[in-house]
Amino acid sequence: MTRLVRSPPSPQPLSRQGRGAVSRRAALRALAAGVCLLAVRPARAAAEEVAAALRETFGERPITPGKVVLELPKLTENDAVVPVTVSVDSPMTERDYVKSIHLFAEKNPLPRILEVQLGPSSGKARVASRIRIADSQQITAVAVLSDGTLWSAAVQVEVTVTGCGL
Repeated sequence: MTRLVRSPPSPQPLSRQGRGAVSRRAALRALAAGVCLLAVRPARAAAEEVAAALRETFGERPITPGKVVLELPKLTENDAVVPVTVSVDSPMTERDYVKSIHLFAEKNPLPRILEVQLGPSSGKARVASRIRIADSQQITAVAVLSDGTLWSAAVQVEVTVTGCGL
């Protein structure tokens, strides 16, 4: 007597498997949609938007270059953590002090990236932080002094590899 041996059933294609299974076509569609989402990035501020933010923050007061020292690396690989230091030439006395320091970035989604309030008891008119920038761009620092004058400095930063997703 010949005995018939059955082999185990062959696995079914993904599209015919039970509930929750994903077909190859659906997986490819999802992958394509993900790639499209990565290609679409949020809008970035333009030079006009930075000018508008400066007008909105300071009105029509003139901004004079000088008194402000803006320290940033001119070339950076990691755009997610760019060290920045802003210092202002001021004696920081009751009559002559820095009221605030502002940073603006021309290509970030929001051009205003930092605002720090200071006073005579701050000791030094110096602020250090790390900022995230979207791409190679100009960073501008503006200091408001107690007499109402505005002073500024700007640095062009080149980013070699962007990865912050802005």
